Amino acid sequence: MAVLLALACAGLVFAIAVVAKQPRHDRNWQPHLSRLPRIVLAEGVFQIDPYRDWSYPAGGEPVQAWGELPPHRIEDVRNAWFVVEPHPGQPLMAHTLVLFEFADGDLIGLTVEARKQAGETYSIVRGALNGFELIYQWATPRDLLARRAVYLNKELYLYPLVLSQEEVEAYLSALLQRSQGIEAHPRFYNTLTSNCTNELAKTAGLDWNPAFILTGGAAAALYRMGRIKGQGSFEDVRQSARIDPEVRALADLADAEFNARLLSDRKGGT
Repeated sequence: MAVLLALACAGLVFAIAVVAKQPRHDRNWQPHLSRLPRIVLAEGVFQIDPYRDWSYPAGGEPVQAWGELPPHRIEDVRNAWFVVEPHPGQPLMAHTLVLFEFADGDLIGLTVEARKQAGETYSIVRGALNGFELIYQWATPRDLLARRAVYLNKELYLYPLVLSQEEVEAYLSALLQRSQGIEAHPRFYNTLTSNCTNELAKTAGLDWNPAFILTGGAAAALYRMGRIKGQGSFEDVRQSARIDPEVRALADLADAEFNARLLSDRKGGT
């Protein structure tokens, strides 16, 4: 009885500690997550500072670079692209992110992540227990994709989303506003309710789907919803969406050329 009581008390103390913990911006963050983007949004025009633009030389260490995204008009956005990074050996899990394409061919990227501190590694359990803060990290597509394909040697899949002009403008605007909200009021990441995929899905106003927790199935779920372009089976669409070999080949290009080359083949096949 004494042992059970002690365990119950320990569990209660732990639960109180989890609930009482407050999210913060002022921790010793891992370098690539160290700078919180500041979003300026007014009259349909936005700027982002800092805007991450790291490089990842093959076999070398990342080259850190932070810049400022110049003013962009929301009405100039034309398309959104959904990126999936499967977790090796865990088919039910993946990281997802989104790219926005503009009328002039420019691309900007957003990844929603658990904001890890120096020395931390990601844990599904910790992620469900207020173990990480949440960050909306805006960065160049070359940075976001090369980090995964070159530096981390991961597979990547790029899918064109089916959105009307009104929908893609509303989606971009809503994600920018959520970024502003986090800047003003820190939030916790949560494996079940505020992970990389369901943050994107909630912002889009999509109905709940198990794939927004078991994120490895997110692209297939969106395809069934008619939100990813393609014909035939999802497996056919998935095979044509793989881009990590292409990203490795393009990773040393300047941002503008990287963006143009990345999308040229994709558009030819859609």
